Amino acid sequence: MKDLLIKNATVVSPADKISGRYDILVMNGKIAQIGENLSFDGEVIDAEGLYAIPGLVDMHVHLRDPGQTQKEDIFTGCRAAAAGGVTSLLAMPNTTPATDSGEVVRYILDKAMDADANVYVAASITKGLKSLEPTDIEELKNAGAIALTDDGRPVENTKFLSDAMKKAPLYGMHVVAHCEDLYLADGGKINEGEISEKLGVKGIPAAAEDCGTAREIALAAALDVPVHICHVSTKTSVELIRDAKNRGVKVTAETAPHYFSLTDRELLRGDADFRMNPPLRTISDMDEIINGLLDGTLDAIATDHAPHTVEDKADFVSAPNGSIGMETSLAVGITCLVKRGLLSFEKLVEKMSVNPARILGINAGTLAVGAPADIALVDLDEEWVVEVDKLHGKSKNTPFKGRRLCGKVKKTILGGKIVFDEK
Repeated sequence: MKDLLIKNATVVSPADKISGRYDILVMNGKIAQIGENLSFDGEVIDAEGLYAIPGLVDMHVHLRDPGQTQKEDIFTGCRAAAAGGVTSLLAMPNTTPATDSGEVVRYILDKAMDADANVYVAASITKGLKSLEPTDIEELKNAGAIALTDDGRPVENTKFLSDAMKKAPLYGMHVVAHCEDLYLADGGKINEGEISEKLGVKGIPAAAEDCGTAREIALAAALDVPVHICHVSTKTSVELIRDAKNRGVKVTAETAPHYFSLTDRELLRGDADFRMNPPLRTISDMDEIINGLLDGTLDAIATDHAPHTVEDKADFVSAPNGSIGMETSLAVGITCLVKRGLLSFEKLVEKMSVNPARILGINAGTLAVGAPADIALVDLDEEWVVEVDKLHGKSKNTPFKGRRLCGKVKKTILGGKIVFDEK
């Protein structure tokens, strides 16, 4: 950790209502001062032409550690995070073993202490993510978990989900819900519709997600407790969440970059890197996802970063679901939302940093004096092509490979330490 001065940056920090050209002084790992014409006898970063924003908070990440480290591990995952401007992330529990005990929670947090991003842990609601036996929420909280989910799968047993939703606020925790009716999904591989029929591949109806979303909303309304809906991909789910918010239900929601930039027509390539769960949907769904981002129905953008090896993804139909996303998420947002005039850059920062930090209740998403010096320096105009061999994680299964994007993270600072520097 070094003290340093960032000079001549365009500072955008919506939580602090800061937008303008300033210098940022970092001392002892924290924001010490933001102002004009600051001087400092030490390391100086000239950020001329760059935007300084609070480090991104990715509230949906699969680090695959423990147990699946051939795909990713805590260190490589956090290296990828840093390259994408992500300084805090929430790790999902579908590890091997599942993150269903204090022991596994502590393993992740201990290993992450020296990583290039702040790692927070979402522990599972049921043991082994099997919906047969609930976990000990107090034990998980005491070990350091901040959220509860069976992500990777829905919680099939509604009683267990209800109990977790009631207990979570008492422990200062948050339920983040993978919404899916597995009976309707019925082992499908891609979105059910014209493309699945053309390819002859079993589809997953949008109703599988919609029914899950409706259940979680109904529980939140009945219990008067919060719930966060993960990776929203369908038009109807957006509408359900919008209606719930209008009724005062304590619901928040996220989507992922691939849902506002790609459709299921990409699957005609026969490339399993375009297969994830929820699957890519139709243009109608994509348009409503964008509407949901614009009107505030969707609070956050998260990646659902899900690494798999080349061998895993070799066969289009039998490959596991998931794609990586932390290194491209900000650029996709800039390219598809900001540069098209749909969303301001300030609003994008809210969706990717401020709101996720607020929902999770973590000390992030701000450049206020005294806050941790978690900062991303970004060139909004630089164009670059996503080359998989230049990505920083172990796995390369990105649906944005070969695409030209606009907006490039140039430096990422974590607690005053430069953890990514594109020289």
